[in-house]
Amino acid sequence: MSDINIKRRNLNGVEILDLEGKIALGETNRELHNAIRETLEEGRKNILLNLEKVTMIDSSGLGEMVAAFATAERNGGALKLCNLSDRFIELMTMTKLYTVFEVFDKEDDALKSFPMSNEAGAA
Repeated sequence: MSDINIKRRNLNGVEILDLEGKIALGETNRELHNAIRETLEEGRKNILLNLEKVTMIDSSGLGEMVAAFATAERNGGALKLCNLSDRFIELMTMTKLYTVFEVFDKEDDALKSFPMSNEAGAA
């Protein structure tokens, strides 16, 4: 059984992945990787990871998020984060990943940071 639940939704041309549970070594990382890959393959280049319900993330999970960020950029897209817990903010600060990711407190602010997509009305 997986430790993570991923729900996808689209708002204003931004694919939002609502993550719930643990992002850790193993099946969880594969599920996250596959969800991001599928999103990009569908031509949805703007991705927002909503981490509000993530209970734990390990170094492997952080690595997967960095890989996802690089994959999105390589494909002409953007991957941003929102709703991080205090503990995750601390981890991002210690690992200097704040310099890599755009991080937002609120989903609305994150959505406004993406360029408007031609697909905006297609949601």
